[in-house]
Amino acid sequence: MRSFGLRDVLGPIMVGPSSSHTAGALRIAQMVRELLDAPPAEVRFTLYGSFARTYRGHGTDRALAAGMLGLHTDDLRIRDSLQIARDRGLAVSFEADPTSRVSHPNTVDVWVRDANGDELTARGESIGGGAARLTMIDGLSVQITGEYNALILYERDVPGVLGHIAGTLGEGGVNIGSVWMYRSRRGGEAFNVLEVDGPVSREVREAILASPDISRMRFVPADGLGRAPDAEGLGEPSMGPGEAERLLPTVAFEDASQLLSHAEAHGLTLGQAFMAREEVCEAMHGRPVAAAERYLDRVLDVMRESAYGPLEGGVRTMGGLIGGESRALSGLASGGDALAGGVDARAATLAMAVLETNASMGRIVAAPTAGSSGVVPGVLLAIDEAVRPGREEMRDALACAAAVGFVVSRNATVAGAEGGCQAEVGTASAMAAAAAARLMGAGPRACLDAAAIALGNLLGLACDPVRGLVEEPCQKRNAAAAANALACARMALAGVRSVAPFDEVVQAARRVGASLPMELRETALGGIAACPSCRGCALG
Repeated sequence: MRSFGLRDVLGPIMVGPSSSHTAGALRIAQMVRELLDAPPAEVRFTLYGSFARTYRGHGTDRALAAGMLGLHTDDLRIRDSLQIARDRGLAVSFEADPTSRVSHPNTVDVWVRDANGDELTARGESIGGGAARLTMIDGLSVQITGEYNALILYERDVPGVLGHIAGTLGEGGVNIGSVWMYRSRRGGEAFNVLEVDGPVSREVREAILASPDISRMRFVPADGLGRAPDAEGLGEPSMGPGEAERLLPTVAFEDASQLLSHAEAHGLTLGQAFMAREEVCEAMHGRPVAAAERYLDRVLDVMRESAYGPLEGGVRTMGGLIGGESRALSGLASGGDALAGGVDARAATLAMAVLETNASMGRIVAAPTAGSSGVVPGVLLAIDEAVRPGREEMRDALACAAAVGFVVSRNATVAGAEGGCQAEVGTASAMAAAAAARLMGAGPRACLDAAAIALGNLLGLACDPVRGLVEEPCQKRNAAAAANALACARMALAGVRSVAPFDEVVQAARRVGASLPMELRETALGGIAACPSCRGCALG
């Protein structure tokens, strides 16, 4: 979790409709593409678990094709990736296998042949919030997440090979973070995976391959999908990488209690305490903390676009189950009826609008996921309209929301396929509640109380997308979660405490999520999705 932070919780910035099934799937395919020595010519995807059951409705097929084309998560061309692949001569096919047992519900096997005729097989898992990992390459177990540059080397198991690799990297100024070695037998074929800090130049890679005992190298660059915005013109980091490594243990928060202790000991808001960690993480990558602040500004801009776009004109969603609800709700509030308006109604309206953008494969911010992407912007933008806080206050509120999402991600899950809708919308409501409480003037402890109450209110919420689409009941739950967040923020501001502290509520959410049956974890087989009116409209 050392590299997990702001851009993972408030991000990625992506094309909808699902962070795990769209952005995460794209990342898997993109990592596989990076392993190739030539452009892909033919690729077959075999989907398992939740991927197999809902891939059309979640745009997983388009995302996988987009990743093989080299598109990024926020590229609107993802919508047309299957046609683009055909136009470029890339043959893409899909096979759904919902019955085979796999270790993660969002699993895909990839077979690809590149333009040189070389073949490669890989297995990937989308682990929530747009993050992904490769767990197998050419039949060998690996753990590649894209957090670091990774070198994959095929070699003979003879003395001196590892020394040559390590020495060449050292001479090139590249630090090795971790090494895994596999071999078929003593003195036979060997397979190394190295994660390294910083870039690896072409000259260094060629020097490694100069050894006659190394037959091949594959290189997977660190994930660039929104994690590293352009820092040009923002100045130098406040500290060097060495000092950042030394300071990391002081801000390596494992839970909310450690975040709170740091905030109170240094007189910081919850968001400022989280950004202290972010400053260290940015410096480790050679970037100033201003890069993170610039990212927060971009997040807010994308949130505004995704929330206000559907209010200005209609959108066409993938499944047609939603569309126009936010305009209808906005029209009701504009009628002048006191009971139809207010900040809560506006927050629900904007939250619903974001889900319309998401369901039409528009650009949104996963906060912490695409399926829950309306809650945080709905609440923050409604408050922004009402009281016009300044840019710094909005940044602090977003950082406060990120702190809460970080704790849940680290200690439970934000993936609906693992923990149900409570993991997605429940976490988003907790994030929004803490952010709203902060904008109302609450201190760190009260912000965490607001988050605890909000998440506790939504424990046990099933993830049951009708037709496998991130539309119904997702849109309405985003609206309800936004209202829940505001109510909980007011409670905390009034001094109402959560009997269970936030960390305990997170552990409760983890246990409840694990106990939910498979049918209630994003498979479209239970809950609302199994109602008689919905069962007959499954995607073909």
